[in-house]
Amino acid sequence: MSHVPYSSVVSSLMHAMVCPRSNLSHAVSVVSLYIRNPKKDHLEAVKWILRYVKRSVDRELVFDRNKVATLDVAGFVDSDYTGDLDRRVSILGYIFTICVGAIS
Repeated sequence: MSHVPYSSVVSSLMHAMVCPRSNLSHAVSVVSLYIRNPKKDHLEAVKWILRYVKRSVDRELVFDRNKVATLDVAGFVDSDYTGDLDRRVSILGYIFTICVGAIS
């Protein structure tokens, strides 16, 4: 694995997930946990993410004002207490929507 640019690819995915591809945030955060010592399974996960990006490059978020009566922001949060068995840390996820489209 020493000749594989794992950290470089994960860094590029992190850059992409910040704004244009926020739907990658959970997958990228999981593979970034192993950036210091990646195994073959982690590389396969990164390849899967890259294939997903390639297949969905023409997709976009659509905000349809006509689908909802108000422009209220709705937020949902979920957490998993020590669900990460490798590091024994909690995982938190959230989504905020407006007009039936995810904004964060």
